[in-house]
Amino acid sequence: MALAGTKTSGTALSSEEEVLPGGKSPSKLAGFWQTLKPFGWQGLLLTAVLILLYAPVLKLLVWQWYNDADYSHGFLVPILSAYLIWARRDKLRQIPRAPSAWGMVIVLFSLAVLFLGSLGAELSLARLSFIGCICGLVVYFAGSKMLRAMAFPIAFLLFAVPMPVLIYNEIVFPLQFIASKFATRTLEILNLFPIMREGNVLILPGMRLEVVEACSGIRSLMSLLALAAGYGYVVERSVPVRWFMVLAMVPLAIISNGMRIMITAIMAHYIGPQAAEGFMHEFSGWVIFVVATILFLLLHSLVTYIRKKLGWYDGTGNPDLAPVKVAQ
Repeated sequence: MALAGTKTSGTALSSEEEVLPGGKSPSKLAGFWQTLKPFGWQGLLLTAVLILLYAPVLKLLVWQWYNDADYSHGFLVPILSAYLIWARRDKLRQIPRAPSAWGMVIVLFSLAVLFLGSLGAELSLARLSFIGCICGLVVYFAGSKMLRAMAFPIAFLLFAVPMPVLIYNEIVFPLQFIASKFATRTLEILNLFPIMREGNVLILPGMRLEVVEACSGIRSLMSLLALAAGYGYVVERSVPVRWFMVLAMVPLAIISNGMRIMITAIMAHYIGPQAAEGFMHEFSGWVIFVVATILFLLLHSLVTYIRKKLGWYDGTGNPDLAPVKVAQ
């Protein structure tokens, strides 16, 4: 990518780019302003109005990030999304602006979804409609090509939106069952002590351990999926490999959580019930998150090694995010 006011070899500059006296390139802040300039004061005004309309929705969303540990990663998602757009700023400035009235149609449709969500007290619809408004504004002021170029950073915002309660409940119970079953089977193989399972309850000698919602692994699963998607977009060029890495994170997260339940059962048996709650329980969650991340990185290294051996490797890093040397 080329900074505003500079040029790369073999690449023509747009007429909007300038070179400062003395051959110096404009500051990054000035370059960023050049990116926002086509949106004009109308864009800033419309954005401000939409933020005011969505203020109650966004306030509750931030409140849930703060109070619901399952979505505490939500604070980082908008920051990473904004960074990805910033990292592509030079590519985005090269895209010709083609404002489309269809963008306003998308905005109006999203506002209608907001209204319906507010009537039915369905927070998920209202929150998703905010992302729809962002898409509509991009199309209205810059065109569909710009939206396609910003597709991943905008779609990444979905990781910050808690899933609907109905879907959440349908996912949590199977995760509880899988985690408890995995832990039981593993402990039976290790044969450290007698163990039985009733549903999502582990029966140990002298105690019973219940795999509750907080131990289902949904918290680590959502965070790890966001990590896998962001990591894949930044470091991997192959789109199929990006999808593979995201999908592979699901079994990695489930297995890691099953290991956490197994370790908790072992500690509860040999140390006491206090090992299954309090600090030790929370700390084990962080340890398993780190373990799952390491396994994910090792898996990507293995995939890269295999691709190199087969001659399918085309380099690392997203070319749209890679810096471009500035011509002197």
